[in-house]
Amino acid sequence: MPPPSDIVKVAIEWPGANAQLIEIDQKKPLSSIIREVCDGWSLSGSEQFALRYADGPQLYITEQTRGEIKNGTILRLAISPTRAARQLLERIQSHGIDARLEALKELAKLSADPTFATEFINMEGIGTLARLVESGTHFGEMLAFTLTAFLELMDHGIVSWDLISLSFIKQIAGYVNQPMVDVSILQRSLAILESMVLNSHSLYHRVAQEITVGQLIAHLQVSNQEIQTYAIALINALFLKAPEDRRQEMASTLAQKHLRSIILNHIIRGNRPIKAEMAHQLYVLQVLTFNLLEERMMTKMDPSDQAQRDIIFELRRIAFDGENDPVGTEKRKAMYTKDYKMLGFTNHVNPAMDFTQTPPGMLALDNMLYLAKLHQDTYTRIVLENSSREDKHECPFGRCAIELTRMLCEILQVGELPNEGCNDYHPMFFTHDRAWEEFFCVCIQLLNKTWKEMRATAEDFNKVMQVVREQITRALAMKPSSLDQLKSKLRGLSYAEILRLRQSERMSQDDFQSPPIIELRERIQPEILELIKQQRLNRLCEGSCFRKMGNRRRQDKFWFCRLSLNHKVLHYGDLDEPPQGEVPFELLTDKIPVSDIKSVVTGKECPHMKEKSALKQNKEVLELAFSILYDPDEALNFVAPNKYEYCIWTDGLCALLGREMGSDLTRSDLDTLISMEMKLRLLDLENITIPEAPPPVPKEPSTYNFTYNYG
Repeated sequence: MPPPSDIVKVAIEWPGANAQLIEIDQKKPLSSIIREVCDGWSLSGSEQFALRYADGPQLYITEQTRGEIKNGTILRLAISPTRAARQLLERIQSHGIDARLEALKELAKLSADPTFATEFINMEGIGTLARLVESGTHFGEMLAFTLTAFLELMDHGIVSWDLISLSFIKQIAGYVNQPMVDVSILQRSLAILESMVLNSHSLYHRVAQEITVGQLIAHLQVSNQEIQTYAIALINALFLKAPEDRRQEMASTLAQKHLRSIILNHIIRGNRPIKAEMAHQLYVLQVLTFNLLEERMMTKMDPSDQAQRDIIFELRRIAFDGENDPVGTEKRKAMYTKDYKMLGFTNHVNPAMDFTQTPPGMLALDNMLYLAKLHQDTYTRIVLENSSREDKHECPFGRCAIELTRMLCEILQVGELPNEGCNDYHPMFFTHDRAWEEFFCVCIQLLNKTWKEMRATAEDFNKVMQVVREQITRALAMKPSSLDQLKSKLRGLSYAEILRLRQSERMSQDDFQSPPIIELRERIQPEILELIKQQRLNRLCEGSCFRKMGNRRRQDKFWFCRLSLNHKVLHYGDLDEPPQGEVPFELLTDKIPVSDIKSVVTGKECPHMKEKSALKQNKEVLELAFSILYDPDEALNFVAPNKYEYCIWTDGLCALLGREMGSDLTRSDLDTLISMEMKLRLLDLENITIPEAPPPVPKEPSTYNFTYNYG
């Protein structure tokens, strides 16, 4: 008799018949099990049938996936994927419009199943769908279902996008370029074009020739945020895959079409909240825009290039009011050296040498020239007030501007590819056509102000830059909606305020190092750890929504996982869309007993990260990945939506398994709550004494009303 782990109890349905309650022996061939089920209903030709899940995506069960069947699962006997593919292929080519529509509707649903998709594709099904689109005879729902099925089939990665014909591309591009087209058709057409661009170098050029940028921008002015999202995604894809020499040209075209102001007015300042996918696409566009600076950032100045040297001469001329140069080479050279010293360059004789380090390269000189020409009063004030000082507290403008440019490039990650799943866009960068340069101008004034507040000298240069970096990153974290709001945030982050914040944070982390306080801390720590553990487990009981990972960036497929209230079972299941509230256990059809869990692994150790190693997994995805390994050799794979959820789940699972919680979030919470408790206990004491017995553990978690702002 096989061990219990090889036996799964399920119910199997068949239309018009009572369900069969059977025990599946996982060691028996699937074909034998299907034959027994067919015999139970007196159905002949068992090879023409297969098993599918009755709930959720209703996927076909294969020898490779049968291990995922759980006790209590409801299955359905259905025609085999080969037979279903053949029947649907015949029906979508039939002359009856109603029959064809129903077939395409069913095909759109079944195409998400990899088993069915393989069979349909092997029967040249994709070519049939492509010809239906190319014919131009399908409209409305029929065309929408055709495009949905096509996209789902291609998304499995079974066939190459390079096989797509030019006439198909023209037809899809035509739907996008039309001023009036059905929303569902437009959405799928934009998604297909995006996938073409991202998955095929040759198709990028064809799509770029067919798509009208002006029409794409027009789709951003509609009220449907889904259409807006797909349109920006296609713009981003074209931007990302464009040859380097084409990106600047494309950026200029988009600027002429007022892309920035349209996004600002119709999306960022629109009357609808921005969803996560839209936020991601705005972030990607922001990154790709800043990456246009990479060429200048990595370009060294050529000290022998007269045109480049003339820019430095122009900085000198603007700063010192175009004073007449003295007659004579030696006198002129001496004056230039003096002026370059007052401008704050490190190399007074040949300041061009200051721009030979990359990064920031020529980008720093570009920023300085922009400030000098567009904000001349600010520029001359900074230069002259420092050049006239005699107390060694002058702020070296040139050196500061170069180092500041390098710092801003690091903060905004200029030159790096967008991170998968990141939504960290800054609205203020969409409020100005020269947002980068204006950002620099705000920050150089901050640097000059901070230098004076710190009464810094040349020896304090690195300390000042550290404070300025902290001021800028703290201000950016507040997500100012405009450059004026950024200035306001920075005014509130003076040097004195930074010192106060540092002191406060230091007090929270490593305050009170005397032996009595250390002993008190050690007594308190187990209570706080237990409190944090309960909070983590409570969050697992509430559950979280996760996005399914696939070949395409935007899957719009979700699943939900939550822990049972008795902490004995993990329930999970697929969702059509992110939930608005609590997901009942009844809707989560799959489950894993906690007793079956072997371990929790993260990052590169996860099975789904090992499988995708060839795809050069994004660092951020790796940092958010974790897997539950359970009996028999199975895994439930996760990619958390953000760092906070990652810490909550990995800590909660460790607590569930009786292991140490070790995330940054737990360490931060532990330090914060211990400090809060210690301050409460020591608030009115003049002399610190150690209590003889540890205080009672708080019974209600609400004793600590701590909230999170993590990741």
